[in-house]
Amino acid sequence: MTTTTRRRVGIAGALVGAASAGIAAAAMAKRYAVGRIRLRPDLEAGEPFGELRGTDHTLITSDGVALHVEVDEPQERPQERHAADGGAPLTIVLCHGYCLSLESWHYQRRDLRENHRLVLWDQRSHGRSQRAVSGDTSIDRLGDDLAEVLATFVPGPCVLVGHSMGGMTIMALADRHPELFGDKVRGVALIATSAGKLAEVTLGLPALVSKAVHKVAPGTVSMLGRKGSLVDRTRHAGSDIAFLLTRYMAFGDSRNISPTLVDFAETMIRATPTEVVADFYPALMNHDKLSALHVLDPVPTAIMVGDKDWLTPPDHSRAMAEALPKAQLTEVPDTSHLLQLERPGAVTDALRDLIKRVVP
Repeated sequence: MTTTTRRRVGIAGALVGAASAGIAAAAMAKRYAVGRIRLRPDLEAGEPFGELRGTDHTLITSDGVALHVEVDEPQERPQERHAADGGAPLTIVLCHGYCLSLESWHYQRRDLRENHRLVLWDQRSHGRSQRAVSGDTSIDRLGDDLAEVLATFVPGPCVLVGHSMGGMTIMALADRHPELFGDKVRGVALIATSAGKLAEVTLGLPALVSKAVHKVAPGTVSMLGRKGSLVDRTRHAGSDIAFLLTRYMAFGDSRNISPTLVDFAETMIRATPTEVVADFYPALMNHDKLSALHVLDPVPTAIMVGDKDWLTPPDHSRAMAEALPKAQLTEVPDTSHLLQLERPGAVTDALRDLIKRVVP
């Protein structure tokens, strides 16, 4: 081996060694960060996440997709009944967000089911609902799905509660079925959601970086969707990274976030196939229902957002509140996108207050 060859081999070996050291250092830093979080006091370690159950139902939509629906009847006393509706009780309908499932309403379900009739459902392609293979994954279609859920499982008046994409589903219902609001729909809660312009969200990044991210995101998401099965295997292998992303993107500044809670949220997100993530992404980016919000004006409406929400920032909730001047806007401090999980007491209290406004 010549001197030149030995030198090149030595340089290559040094580069490989440096790269290996960098990878090892990054892995150690990741393990250290996850370890620090997991060693904190975990007040939710005994919480039965994913174990609450109601009566299971399957709804076949008008385009042939099987939706999973659960109904919880009041456990203690009958809910207030409305004579004008044949004595039917008020029903609380909970609509979950993108990449989540009906399990994301765990705390609200736990605390409201004793005294209120609840209907929870998995949006198409999410949770235990059927994949909408080659089907409609638009927000408008989700609004039609909600209309069919109401027609089948809600005999009387109701309050609609939507988080993130679930809030957009309610807006689509208002746009496509305005006749339901004021009669069937007596109240609305919009939690960590948006009426449009999600493609302009900065995600907390500098303006130029955010613009570049949004420029490449559609193509990247589409490419990942085409390689969904491979990406899904990688997602399962990278659970520590997913844990950290979920902790810092979906939850706020509090150091007391339960590791068990983060695991619960991350498991829901990871259970959503990459192909589904890609299918719904364009619908979210193209969502624009600000002009439909006036339909909600006759009914009591609550709008809630975390002040550290990077995904549906407070400005989006303020824009909805401007379009609905009678709505009650609440900005929860030090809280991010998974508001109903991070600050369950604040959300449940707001829903109880909304129900009182609907049923004086």
